[in-house]
Amino acid sequence: MNSQGSSGLKGPKEGHFQEGNTDPHQGPFLRPKTLSLDRKPKYAPRSVPKKNTLDKFSVIKYPLTTESSMKLIEDSNTLVFIVNIKSNKRQIKSAVKELYNIDCDKVNTLITPRGLKKAYVRLSKEFDALDVATELASSNV
Repeated sequence: MNSQGSSGLKGPKEGHFQEGNTDPHQGPFLRPKTLSLDRKPKYAPRSVPKKNTLDKFSVIKYPLTTESSMKLIEDSNTLVFIVNIKSNKRQIKSAVKELYNIDCDKVNTLITPRGLKKAYVRLSKEFDALDVATELASSNV
């Protein structure tokens, strides 16, 4: 008999795979990697680049002049605007800065039940919201 073990059989044990196969679902043949070339399109995927439709004039629709917005102007140095529904706070802040030449500390937004987006623009300490509001009212008349 064989002096090394009880069974003299050599080879893979039951439940083990041959050397080189680690994944039981892969099978014995490993497909070689093929050459993948970079794409060289004959024309651009877009003929004209997308235009930004939200410029400073389309972001801000109009200032709100209700009684509650007037109270905010007097008490907390805040202007209230109705803005485009797709505009974000950064766009609103930059549009206010470019259109009215004023710096703002922060912008809060909400969407009204009527489907309008309202922006509360808090002005910085150097600017007075009452003066800016009277300027807006006199320029719109």
